[in-house]
Amino acid sequence: MEKYAIVDVAGSQCRVMAKAVLRVPKLDAEVGSSVSFDKVLLLSDGKKVTIGQPYLDGKAIDGEVVRHGRDRKIVVFKKKKRKNYKRTRGHRQNYTEIIIKTLPK
Repeated sequence: MEKYAIVDVAGSQCRVMAKAVLRVPKLDAEVGSSVSFDKVLLLSDGKKVTIGQPYLDGKAIDGEVVRHGRDRKIVVFKKKKRKNYKRTRGHRQNYTEIIIKTLPK
């Protein structure tokens, strides 16, 4: 069993492991800078699981920003039958890729 943690990052919960690349909604951080996530919800060392109420005190996940980018385009299509109404819009979400350095003990 591997060590993993569940972290609240920018409003979404992510399962992270050491040396894993994580794609999260865009953060205001420069490429190469380090980031720390202190909202750790759950921490597992392979044998024991620790759950926060709602967060674990004194635990933080360290990572480094690898790059920023934009996701694939999704098509948003609206139509109302027999009303001559059709709308097509596209959307590309911005994201940040982070590599996780270490997990807390």
